[in-house]
Amino acid sequence: MLKKFTFIALLFLPLLTFAQQTQKPVLHGKNWVAITGKPLAATAGSQIFQQGGNAVDAACGMLAATATMWDVLSWGGETQALIYNPNTKKVIAINAMGYAPTGATVDFYKSQNMDYPPAFGPLAATTPGTPGGLMTMLAEYGTMSLAQVLAPAMQLAKGYPIEEMTANNIEKGKDQIKGWPYSKKVFLPHLGQEREAPEAGEIFVQEDLYQTLSKLVETEKASLNAGKNRKEAIYAAYERFYKGDIAKEIVRGTREQGGLFTEADLANWKVKIEEPLSVNYKGIDVYKLQEWTQGPALLQSLNILENFDLKSMGYNSANYIHTIYQAMNLAFADRDFYYSDPAFDPVSPIKGLLSKEYAKDRAKLIKDKNDPTMGPGDPYPYQGGTNPFKNLLEQNNKAVAINNPGQPLSGLDDPFLEQFQRGTTSIEAADAEGWVVSVTPSGGWIPAVIAGNTGVGLSQRMQSFVLDEKLNPYNLPEPGKRPRVTLTPSLALKDGKPFLAFAVQGGDSQDQNLLQFFLNVVEFDMNVQQAAEAANMNSYQMQSSFGAHEIKPGAMTLREDTPNWIRAELTKKGYLMDFWPRTSGPINAIWFDWKHGSFWGGSSNYGEDYGIAW
Repeated sequence: MLKKFTFIALLFLPLLTFAQQTQKPVLHGKNWVAITGKPLAATAGSQIFQQGGNAVDAACGMLAATATMWDVLSWGGETQALIYNPNTKKVIAINAMGYAPTGATVDFYKSQNMDYPPAFGPLAATTPGTPGGLMTMLAEYGTMSLAQVLAPAMQLAKGYPIEEMTANNIEKGKDQIKGWPYSKKVFLPHLGQEREAPEAGEIFVQEDLYQTLSKLVETEKASLNAGKNRKEAIYAAYERFYKGDIAKEIVRGTREQGGLFTEADLANWKVKIEEPLSVNYKGIDVYKLQEWTQGPALLQSLNILENFDLKSMGYNSANYIHTIYQAMNLAFADRDFYYSDPAFDPVSPIKGLLSKEYAKDRAKLIKDKNDPTMGPGDPYPYQGGTNPFKNLLEQNNKAVAINNPGQPLSGLDDPFLEQFQRGTTSIEAADAEGWVVSVTPSGGWIPAVIAGNTGVGLSQRMQSFVLDEKLNPYNLPEPGKRPRVTLTPSLALKDGKPFLAFAVQGGDSQDQNLLQFFLNVVEFDMNVQQAAEAANMNSYQMQSSFGAHEIKPGAMTLREDTPNWIRAELTKKGYLMDFWPRTSGPINAIWFDWKHGSFWGGSSNYGEDYGIAW
């Protein structure tokens, strides 16, 4: 009897796996969904919805709140979004990534004896992008005033009970914070005591930031009183931030601390409303931002994986994990060498990179074992061109810094991981009218340089440039250029209608986790919450976009409940494994149930992410 029962249990194992209980419930909504990285910020989004705002208004409210709460970003960071407009039936891309300031060149950083732009400090800062991104989204696609959308964030700036994780990150980074006078003033209210950061639950006040936000609201109000319309009034506030007294203080405070910003840098920067990139995977159109982000690596991975029968391999079988790992090796190797700001020459060969034929030929390189030397390919022939950097392509492997070869990670506290998975937050919003928003804002994480008496913490994205053309001849810093960043919101349409909105934080792991989340839904029929909590594999066989841009070939992280026989097969394939309690990453997502006219929201059990639906 026991043998018979065992056979029946094994027979139905796939059903048991995909019907797994989740630690958090699905969020069911009919009217709207608001999900982001902090519970209080999700509440801010719900307040905006309850006041009659649309999904863009709510996303802007959540963005303002998360930036105020230092959810791995601040007001001087960067914002990038995908928006589905139900009126045009089109997906819009918002590029509010700051750019390199005047003087930020390869020669400058090398003159400072740096191999890469620094990870922290004023020389790590690109120009602020989040305020411009928020105001542009609100003006162009929202319905509410700036005053309405900023109200929750302004209340938070006046004082909110700070969370334990943020408070402890401040304490952990206090030695660096003490080197920046305006940061010290904001972050260390107990200077000279044993614990100088706020305690968990302590009311954390940011008066300078409150005054900055008040100036934006005052400008909007004055413009409305002068007869300007809603859109014009919001853009008047935009002008004050980037060209008025706020800009002057940001520049003064940054330069005082050793930064490079000029007033012209802020005045000349503009938000770009762009066409997204997309590929079709088995009838589903998947949209990502352009190649100034890592987003196209997910699209390339899907193109490669179309050449395999993933479903027949079985969810998280050794063969499935190996195939996903190898596809990502190929796509991310191309990311590391080719991706950059398309507004600057040389322009990345993105048409060739996203070619189905190129993907088919790349897929043929996948063998039964891991290849630790896997490098970038040559997409130029697939777009009818000749590679101008073929000589550098051949030298690429020699320039890559390898982290501790032949050894797995040393656990969750491995210093390599802190850089590789450097976080952001994510924002997902949708409403009954049909607006859908997916955002991954970031920059200005703790420890951050605060720009003068503005309360605005500066970005640290200059480090995502490289200084050696052998690593990436397209992604070298120059004034006015945006670095190639990891930030990567996602939208998918099916039959011309929204299917999934999804995003995650976590540096170079973002598109890895999003790829597997998407496949969990599409190939393995998981619901959105199951897919958000499911066990993922994370690879380190791609260059970190942070710090010393190291790579760790063959290393992977799996969930600690991975069966021994899977571990044994992966060992034979040449992998170095470590194991964590959770591996999904903090994914936030919305699935659109067109049959019933409702939303299914998912927010993983990984961190502080939280959602509210109605």
